[in-house]
Amino acid sequence: MLRTNMLKSKILHMGAVVAALSLTSCNNEDDPTPQPEQNADRWVTVAGALMGDSPGDGNGGTKIYAVSYEDAINPEIEIDVFDNGEPVKSNRTARLQISEDGSTLFNIAYGGENGGEFSKFDVAGGSSYVQQDVTVNISQYVGTAPRWSKLYNGDQNGIAVNVANIAANNAAENSTEPFQYYRGTATVLDVDLQDVLIRATKDYEIPLTEEEELAGHCIFRLDAPVLNQAGDKLLIGTWMRKYDVATGERESEWDRLGTKTVVVDYPSLENPTIITSTQANGDCSGYRSNVNQLAEDGSIYQATSRDTDGSHILRITPENEYDNTFALSLDEALGLNDVYVDAWKYVNNGIGYAMIRHGEEDQGYIARLDLNQQTAYLVNEIPDDPDVRFNQFQGFMVSGNDLLVPVSPLGKDGNIYILHSQTGEVSVGAKLINKPGNHFIGAF
Repeated sequence: MLRTNMLKSKILHMGAVVAALSLTSCNNEDDPTPQPEQNADRWVTVAGALMGDSPGDGNGGTKIYAVSYEDAINPEIEIDVFDNGEPVKSNRTARLQISEDGSTLFNIAYGGENGGEFSKFDVAGGSSYVQQDVTVNISQYVGTAPRWSKLYNGDQNGIAVNVANIAANNAAENSTEPFQYYRGTATVLDVDLQDVLIRATKDYEIPLTEEEELAGHCIFRLDAPVLNQAGDKLLIGTWMRKYDVATGERESEWDRLGTKTVVVDYPSLENPTIITSTQANGDCSGYRSNVNQLAEDGSIYQATSRDTDGSHILRITPENEYDNTFALSLDEALGLNDVYVDAWKYVNNGIGYAMIRHGEEDQGYIARLDLNQQTAYLVNEIPDDPDVRFNQFQGFMVSGNDLLVPVSPLGKDGNIYILHSQTGEVSVGAKLINKPGNHFIGAF
């Protein structure tokens, strides 16, 4: 087998002449519509999460390694991320973003002493990620573990979000006010990815309806920001929580509200409003990857989690309202119970892929979604192994009609799989060399 740590010829072929710099302790377009065509002559960054205290926890950090696209889809190639890769600056599993052409990696360190530090790196092949001499720390605005996503606007901007200091309106000592609500302070921050600076930041409370707040409901977390096709609104996913208004204790079970998304003006970040789905009641904040996906028709397709009827795919119209005539129930489409979407990616022409688990199982599966027909089926070509996990998955690479996905059971070798979205066919790409307790979390 050829080994991908012997990348000299590939680096010369791709014209990457750079000096390596360690990540120690870690044709821009104005049109924000995703562009389906990709240049195959590009780097593909494969990311792996290291075990901390227990297999699959990902708390040992993240390593990354870059190969050519040609090698990524070649089953004769072996990729050894954990022995040959570069550590990413992050206290836990990093939340990585990559430029549209694969040449620049963006990272905001998650937790630890450098949590909230934004940096960018030139991708130079193998373990060579060359840090650019520009950084900015956003922790004073959104904390040391911010949720963030790169926008679909030609690598121009990234949005970080946070909710802090959730409390009752009458929480102050000796307050005589009657209870009205639990709220936190929401922060939305715009990072200029090219000039590496904070372009804007806004803080505000985001109220629910009076009835919802009097019952103890509130927004616990914001995540998964996405820019609409018109480029004038940000849509931000929510994770809801409910408190017992008599005791102040957080409730573990309650009658959930309809799925809610926060909409704010862009680029001003002003005028936060809430839209609510009548088709699902799960959260739409995702976990390590963005569950809000912009399609070429201007619609935003959104995956829910923690839904009482299993995960759904919802649609938000180009007018920034839920289309309450549309809902793809994955329980119904797949004939399973309590489907949970860990991550998903829209490809094009109405086709996307979701990484799921269901019931009480931790095993991960991949489902092909046809949003036009509102149908889905499981991809049988990936390993059917109880140790396959997608709960920390965050990175997908779209190339034309193809989606590249690394898959392996915990601690076992795996492969990059090429999912051909329009035909439903699956090809096997490069072999992934694993280590005990580790797993792969993305290809970018």
